[in-house]
Amino acid sequence: MALLEIKDLHVSFYTDAGEVKAVNGISFDLERGKVLGIVGESGSGKSVTAYSVLQILENNGRIVSGSIRIDGQELVGAGEKVMKTIRGNKISIIFQDPMTSLNPTYTIGRQIMEAILLHTDRTKEQAYERAVEMLRLVNINEPEKRMKQYPFELSGGMRQRVMIAMALACEPDILIADEPTTALDVTIQAQILELMKSLQEELGMAIILITHDLGVVAQMCDEVIVMYAGSICEQGTVDEIFYNPRHEYTKGLLNSIPTTATKDQKLKPISGTPIDLLNLPKGCPFAPRCENAMKVCINHPAEPMVINENHVAACWMNVKKGIEDGNIVLNSKADDIKEGGGQL
Repeated sequence: MALLEIKDLHVSFYTDAGEVKAVNGISFDLERGKVLGIVGESGSGKSVTAYSVLQILENNGRIVSGSIRIDGQELVGAGEKVMKTIRGNKISIIFQDPMTSLNPTYTIGRQIMEAILLHTDRTKEQAYERAVEMLRLVNINEPEKRMKQYPFELSGGMRQRVMIAMALACEPDILIADEPTTALDVTIQAQILELMKSLQEELGMAIILITHDLGVVAQMCDEVIVMYAGSICEQGTVDEIFYNPRHEYTKGLLNSIPTTATKDQKLKPISGTPIDLLNLPKGCPFAPRCENAMKVCINHPAEPMVINENHVAACWMNVKKGIEDGNIVLNSKADDIKEGGGQL
């Protein structure tokens, strides 16, 4: 049994302008001890997926349907009393910006101890010792001194280490890291990522790493999910995604990575802008921005297609390739799509 199982999850936000369908039927499993990367542009549904697991959505957000299970326990509809036993103990999260996530009016020590006292049966003295131990674990020097300091007295890298210490204080099974290096410079980014990787190996926890940085994914992750417009367009092992991408959006992300191969080589961005989640198209959501889009892409969403046992992608180009290679035979449904104007 997978540690975390998400099945057909739909999440919407209800606004004055209408229903924003932020997550549209995603499914994936997370195994113990694995690092799963979720990548995509801003607004693709990465963070909403994580917040749905912890059920910390904004007031106008709601899980419309689907299932979220940890160790077989259903979380959707479980209620706040149950979720308080899950947050911190089973699942912890590192938010994007440590400066806004830490309370500026409380000392570092008080904030770490608060999490320990809330989720464990440790005494205040034991919580203090555990907090110091965690600060030492994340390589913060003079931890006893740091316990008495306020967030503004620490650097960005130090604050991020405090956030990691707080998240790991109760030894969770799953750590969700929501773009943990976004606000840090390159040198500190590398240190934080190496720290997370070493702690993950030492503690044996699973990590969901949410990021838009494919370099971070290549360095940290075992498996990757690529999201666009609230849907999973491709998922597989790191090697499959990087060396055998089978969705046009994934290819666009990889092609837009800066390289040093050619001095005068220009960046190749993905053209257009993300779609309006208030008005999702009836076909593939990436079709309006796709250079290889066919008519069938505009009119019909592609179903996930198994490329191999470690790789799934939802792109009509795979069906087209299969037909051209003779591996897929047009059935009556595909004939109907063809008659409707598709290039297949």
